[in-house]
Amino acid sequence: MAHNTEIVQAWVTSDPIVPLSSSVEHINYKNLKPEDKERVHQMVADQLGIERPQGYTVSFHYNPKVEQHHFGSKHPMKPWRLQLTKQLVFGYGLHYAMDLNESLPAEHRDLAEFHDNDYLNFLQYIKSDDQTQKRHQEELNRYVFTDEFNDCPIFDGIWDYVTLCTGATLEAAHALSSGESNIAISWSGGLHHAKKRQASGFCYVNDIVLAIQHLLQSYTRVLYIDIDVHHGDGVEAAFFNTDRVMTLSYHKYGEFFPGTGGPDDSGPKGFEEPGAYFSLNVPLEDGIDDSDYGWLFRKVTGKTIEVFKPEAIVLQCGADSLGGDRLGKFNLNIKAHGSCVEYVKSRNLPLLMLGGGGYTPRNVARTWCHETAVACNVQLGSDDGRASSIEIPNFVPYRAAFEGAGNGNGLLYPELNIRKLQHPKTYTREDLENTAARCLEQLRHIEGHPILNFTTFVPKLDKLLKARKELDVEIREELEDRGLQDELKRRRMERNTGGRREYR
Repeated sequence: MAHNTEIVQAWVTSDPIVPLSSSVEHINYKNLKPEDKERVHQMVADQLGIERPQGYTVSFHYNPKVEQHHFGSKHPMKPWRLQLTKQLVFGYGLHYAMDLNESLPAEHRDLAEFHDNDYLNFLQYIKSDDQTQKRHQEELNRYVFTDEFNDCPIFDGIWDYVTLCTGATLEAAHALSSGESNIAISWSGGLHHAKKRQASGFCYVNDIVLAIQHLLQSYTRVLYIDIDVHHGDGVEAAFFNTDRVMTLSYHKYGEFFPGTGGPDDSGPKGFEEPGAYFSLNVPLEDGIDDSDYGWLFRKVTGKTIEVFKPEAIVLQCGADSLGGDRLGKFNLNIKAHGSCVEYVKSRNLPLLMLGGGGYTPRNVARTWCHETAVACNVQLGSDDGRASSIEIPNFVPYRAAFEGAGNGNGLLYPELNIRKLQHPKTYTREDLENTAARCLEQLRHIEGHPILNFTTFVPKLDKLLKARKELDVEIREELEDRGLQDELKRRRMERNTGGRREYR
């Protein structure tokens, strides 16, 4: 791809050995015209050899207005992490490898497909001022916003925030179901704790449930995989009694929010109950590292896909399972987290990738940028194994957030499990093997389940009419062979029952 580089030549070194991070020197990027910013992005994309992936399409769904919301200065949830993610994605030129979609906010009726109408009305009119809250004290109590353990603050713009997050996820789900995309990304989504009429765990509306409901209109079976450090309780609860959705959650368990997702939590009790054994939980202990997490993920996820045979996968990529997270207790590095995405992507099924938790914004951005690159089959940097030496381009806005010893020294892949930040291991290899064995045993219970033999749950109209016509021909031929012309005559008359005052 050749570009006129006249504008950027003052900033570009001619030395091919100079690393990408310094090939564009300190540019006053903020003051550049949009077309000049675009030419900088194009130059970086050319250096990395970024192009659209062959044989499949990736779409990126996002509305930048979601970045403007604020949970409060002391609250760990920072929507600003989405701004950092976007700047890295665009800074590396990954947007040239994807279809970009500025999503519209979801509407009330979209959210009402799962959530209670009264609860949604409350989210629309509630505000942070004392007068409004005093006027709606009854609803605040009803929806548990006054509970001492409530972690979902009331802030101005809640409705805009949840509709923007959900709108992006629903558009991504539609891109999959319509065949426009093979992989659809919505980093502002993944809010897995919200219930039908209750906010929980920084989540007010459950965009994941709404997206899966949409996918079920086109796919027989949908697999939900959650690699957030917290259990995906809201999604599991929503599909607790169905066998068309299997939920698979890897999370810290014990005295840790939300306290659910234990080894025996496998769905309704009793094999005859719909959904029995279709909730698969993988509770983990503090300090799990890259190799152990990767081994367990591949073993359990691979068998789950083999047994459940999903037609689409939703992957919640919560980044609080990284080492050094403000709330998490694991020791995962960025590429280990991304290897889960790579493994699921390798199954070549329609894939919806969502965000989720993550409370060290700079590392959330690094991770979701890397996983965007994984989705697009792009390698950021050299192939010599020196991932830790790859620097973030100097011109990327807010680069200061990644600089300094405590912030990763400007690297894209800093070590996140260095000794002083490591959480001690509280498990043994035997514990992991027992966990894997229990998961495989649970999967054995659903082998042979009738839903696993369904290939098309919602047939297209033309296929349905064709099948009906073929069936009618088979029945007619069989009846004619038997010489039962009277039966054929009766059936013809029944097709117009009442047409000539004939009633049953």
